[in-house]
Amino acid sequence: MFPLGTVLFPYAVLPLHVFEPRYRLMTGQVMRGDREFGVVLIERGSEVGGGDTRFHVGTIARIVHAQQLPTGGYALATVGLRRIRVERWLPDDPFPRAVVAYLEDDPGREAADGDALAARERAVGALEDVFALHRRADARVPEPPPVAPEAARASFEIAALAPIGPLDAQRVLETVHVSGRLALLAELLEEHARVLRAGGAGP
Repeated sequence: MFPLGTVLFPYAVLPLHVFEPRYRLMTGQVMRGDREFGVVLIERGSEVGGGDTRFHVGTIARIVHAQQLPTGGYALATVGLRRIRVERWLPDDPFPRAVVAYLEDDPGREAADGDALAARERAVGALEDVFALHRRADARVPEPPPVAPEAARASFEIAALAPIGPLDAQRVLETVHVSGRLALLAELLEEHARVLRAGGAGP
């Protein structure tokens, strides 16, 4: 397990610079195995040195490229695969470890929430609005990249693009039905757009 100060979503890319001895050891072990490890957000504390408090919902990351550095550390490119829930933390010896289970979306709740595709359209529209407002302030801001037509994957891709803080990102990650996740993203993005407009970013 790799506790970090950021949230990793499924399908998102996460570069990592591994320098602490315990995580060097973990990376070497992971590279000899299935190249996968868990990423969770730190609730309180620091990424360095241990003694942190961690959230219990995270994401499995897979190493897609690794370069060992002259210092003995690693430069990693990883991608998020699936969400996990920590069932039980094990002793941090020699590095953080946990017993985890996959966290799946709740199909029963999804059926009650209505049309996930409509929720996707609202969230995509809100994302495009935010990007347009930022672009008015800085012409170098690009158009947002297209997201998947499938609502569940789109929800994670939008979340990775959204300018939201780690605690809001964690709320999105923990939402276990697609429509609810997309609705939360739309609300966060629409609020961000209101703030930008109030600050003079656009009409």
